[in-house]
Amino acid sequence: MSDFAWLKSYPEFVNQSISLDKYENIVAIFDEAVAKFGDKVAYKNMDVCLTFNEVNTHVDALVWYLQNKTNLKKGDRIGLQMPNLLQFPVTIFACLKAGLVIVNTNPLYTAEEMRHQYKDSGAKAIIILENFASNLENIIKDTDIETVILTTIGDMLGGLKGTITNFVVRKVKKMVPSYSLPGALSLKKILSENKEKKGQQVQISRDDLAFLQYTGGTTGVSKGAALSHANLCANVQQVEAWIGHVFKDGEDTIITALPMYHIFALTANCIVFFRYGAVNVLITNPRDMKAFCKDLKKNPFSILTGVNTLFNGLLNQEVFRELDFSKLKLSLGGGMAVQDSVAERWEKLTNSALLEAYGLSETSPAATINPINGTHKRGSIGLPLPNTEIKLFDDDGKEVAVGQPGEIGIKGPQVMTGYWNRPDETKKCFLGDYFLTGDVGVMEEDGFFKIVDRKKEMILVSGFNVYPNEVEKAISENEKVLEVGVRGEKNSDGTEYVKAFVVKKDQALTEEEVISESRKLLTGYKVPKEVVFRDELPKSNVGKILRRLLK
Repeated sequence: MSDFAWLKSYPEFVNQSISLDKYENIVAIFDEAVAKFGDKVAYKNMDVCLTFNEVNTHVDALVWYLQNKTNLKKGDRIGLQMPNLLQFPVTIFACLKAGLVIVNTNPLYTAEEMRHQYKDSGAKAIIILENFASNLENIIKDTDIETVILTTIGDMLGGLKGTITNFVVRKVKKMVPSYSLPGALSLKKILSENKEKKGQQVQISRDDLAFLQYTGGTTGVSKGAALSHANLCANVQQVEAWIGHVFKDGEDTIITALPMYHIFALTANCIVFFRYGAVNVLITNPRDMKAFCKDLKKNPFSILTGVNTLFNGLLNQEVFRELDFSKLKLSLGGGMAVQDSVAERWEKLTNSALLEAYGLSETSPAATINPINGTHKRGSIGLPLPNTEIKLFDDDGKEVAVGQPGEIGIKGPQVMTGYWNRPDETKKCFLGDYFLTGDVGVMEEDGFFKIVDRKKEMILVSGFNVYPNEVEKAISENEKVLEVGVRGEKNSDGTEYVKAFVVKKDQALTEEEVISESRKLLTGYKVPKEVVFRDELPKSNVGKILRRLLK
């Protein structure tokens, strides 16, 4: 692609190629930040703060315990299953420092989903919030898990506050189903009893695995993307080369509403901005918008990452619209397409652009991002990060021309080593050195890339390709629409048509209006033939609308 114009479109502050030799592993990033920022606040949750030094003390205690009181050794897999709580980054960095491979797990998984993930990964240990322990009890016998460490929501909130929080969670809200896990250990007790201890340093190479990030399984069985320390360290440095010029060490506040078991928040929030010495405000339950907005009001923020549904949800909260956005430097959207209507409203309210980026679990995750210097392009996923090459391929594996849709292929140091124990699946998703994403994109004349849609979610109407993203974008332009999801449905003769699922913002909205307004923006075969109204749409753990569950 060296002949294309996008090489000239890079922001002047970014080199197309950067050195990636600064960090040997993620532990080096952690140790550097602790030494540099010490007594500054690293994480904040439910108004309780942990400094960098306090995080390090807890990490050392847990590393010592894992090395001396369990049979875990370097390379063993350990499951982490909890929402955004203070103990989450502690357990992440401790497990990495002990040389373990982290299996990040959605705490809302069913017992069956947990069984698959822990059996497939061969996890030997787990640190899990007690709220989900009953599911673990149901499946633990089918796994290799020997060490179970339990934590509670109140574990790191301090004496009285933690006690009251646990009482309310257990007794008042009844959020902890009964369970029996004989031999389970208490994370709080481990950290308390081993406070002054330090484990042995583990030699961790760049090629050692750091995480198994399981895909959502939208196109089949959930697979573990094997990410090395080199993958994550490369992506941290790639992102810093792109956005670093606007941030100053130790002066920023980032809001982490996306769960850190998701690759987006794991890399961007937990690691990148830990390196910057930012105050990281952890939001445990972002779906409680009123409580979320209270946290935002108490913590003037300079960075906010999220997905389209989160930004849209905030825009519809009156208390959010009244906040002071004068410190906001970066709003970064990923995980799903950011709709133009949402980006436009966000920019008008906050006087700050909502930049769209693109990546996957398999790419650690960032592959492209919009420039942060004012040359961003709405509706685009931006330009490739340094040391990253992108090509678009047709179904025969041939590169397509500029302006033509093709499957996005990514080549770069952030691309996974492969799928865990699935060499056949790994082979199928690579074309030479390019990871085939399953996403259809277009490179425009100015070098910016756009996502068209998921390849497998394309709808075939009368021989024409219809991409749900385009239809959703058109429908969302109607101010009476809160959320929309689109999928293909089959007629009795087997042909497909477009069906839309809409959540109303204005109850006066009708099916006829949705269809008629769509006709103004879409050619005839793309217009939904049927519109169904719902009170809510099914979403993933990060708020991405799950089209496959629209019924």
